[in-house]
Amino acid sequence: MSLLVNQAKKEVRTIIMDAAGRAVSDGEFPECALSDFSVEVPANRENGDYSSNAAMVWARDLHKAPRVIAQILVDRMIFCEDFIEKCEMAGPGFLNFTLKDSYNAYIIEDIIEKGDSYGRSDYGAGKKLNVEFVSANPTGPMHMGNARGGALGDCLASVLDYAGYNVSREFYVNDAGNQIEKFGLSLDIRYQQHYKGEDAVEMPEDSYHGDDIIQRVNEFAEIYGDKYLACDEKTRRKALVDFALPKNIEGMKANMDKYRIKYDTWFLESTLHNDGELAETIQILKDKGYTYEKDGALWYKNKEVLAQRLKREGKTDTDIENLGLKDEVLIRTNGNPTYFAADIAYHRNKLEKRGFDRAIDVWGADHHGHVARMKGAIDAVGLDGDRLDIVLMQLVRMTVNGESVKMSKRTGKAITLTDLLDEIPIDAVRFIFNIREPGSQMEFDLGLAVSKDKENPVYYCQYAHARICSIIRKLAEEGKEPRECTLNELMLLNAPEEKELIRHLSNFTDEIILAAKTYDPAKVTRYAVDLATFFHKFYNACRVNCEDESLMHARITLCLCVKTVLKNILTMFNITVPESM
Repeated sequence: MSLLVNQAKKEVRTIIMDAAGRAVSDGEFPECALSDFSVEVPANRENGDYSSNAAMVWARDLHKAPRVIAQILVDRMIFCEDFIEKCEMAGPGFLNFTLKDSYNAYIIEDIIEKGDSYGRSDYGAGKKLNVEFVSANPTGPMHMGNARGGALGDCLASVLDYAGYNVSREFYVNDAGNQIEKFGLSLDIRYQQHYKGEDAVEMPEDSYHGDDIIQRVNEFAEIYGDKYLACDEKTRRKALVDFALPKNIEGMKANMDKYRIKYDTWFLESTLHNDGELAETIQILKDKGYTYEKDGALWYKNKEVLAQRLKREGKTDTDIENLGLKDEVLIRTNGNPTYFAADIAYHRNKLEKRGFDRAIDVWGADHHGHVARMKGAIDAVGLDGDRLDIVLMQLVRMTVNGESVKMSKRTGKAITLTDLLDEIPIDAVRFIFNIREPGSQMEFDLGLAVSKDKENPVYYCQYAHARICSIIRKLAEEGKEPRECTLNELMLLNAPEEKELIRHLSNFTDEIILAAKTYDPAKVTRYAVDLATFFHKFYNACRVNCEDESLMHARITLCLCVKTVLKNILTMFNITVPESM
């Protein structure tokens, strides 16, 4: 949390504990160990700026009613430090504290001093985090799940960076295994059909039927013609995959660039196969006794490993049996490793080989059944499965005026990431996909995303920033340039709307930390929308260009603080920060 907020909370604790000490000296409290208590910001600020449940928590320790304890404490409180002005008892025994006006002034000074770095903290202590997201198969176009996952993963990485972690963004490219074999098959059939006609060779039902396959074959044919028709199947398919796969990967990179996502690493699954790391990981599982052979395949004892993990978590044998756990195949009868086997090796690579303290994966909610298996497998190779965190993301429903939209007007096909980025402002896509927590299903209203009114949340926030810039410009035209304010001048900001706005500004660092703790960047977008709302409320109630010169400059400074925090949020999420609209 920010230093000032931390100091204020510490001061509340000190006041309570000192009052308790005086109560012991006066014989009102017995000498005994006292339980820990909380100091929180109340939902309703009319109840004070901070509230503590100390009296309720101590009722059992002191064998007294909470309201009696609270009154004894209030009667013995001394307010001689920096931030707290008074305390009142409320309800069943809450202790509600009110901050001095000087606290608000200190908050403003802190924002002005820190500027672009306001909101950053060392909460994460520089721990190395790997955030892997999107990781779409390079065998076809990216879809709406990838669109939400891209915005979510990138903004989550930014939040973690702001909270003091050392963050690496990663895209895992599945360029090996069954899906690539199917990709080669699909290209091969379309290549033969290109020259022989569609009736000459039948397209298997479980192959890839998209227009993108035909496009790649056409490109291949323009360069190589029919020379590969006479080749054996293996040679032909390898040539087609070697041509098409890099183009698809480059296409994904281009889409991510357009989406303003810059990955630190594009990790190819094939490297795990080629450098022996996959074989090494499977050997570790064999050596630890977690594999067996059956029906020509190599199996992993998933049921045994997960039972061990679940028992450590307190589950009974009956609980575990009811889950219906099953073992998993690592090597198929044809000798090919499964996706799961590669996934184990990949996470071992992240946590052991590359030394990340924690791996964070953004997955679609349909992968929820894979979470426990993956954590258990990390345990099985000798690491701690709890070092893997999974953010499960629900599906997106595209709508216009409340009606579902599944097809692109441009192509008549299912809406892809490319369609979305071509038709909707990227600012809106990145912001709106992060307006709801990952685990909630969401509707993406295409009409709302292109609208230019307060209903569009990103426009609303951008407009607040542009409005402040306009205010500053107009004042400058009158010769009223911003200047440094004294503490006493800043203490003039005591209108209810000013206090509300400053309190919200003071919570920014805490909001970032909470978003980092919960892996939920939506907390920050909602904070930004609330900040814009509080600013507009302040602006409508408090005239900035007022006759009192000291108050005018204090309000100009407050406007600049709001501008700074809005800019920090939009910049953090790679959203444009307009100065006029």
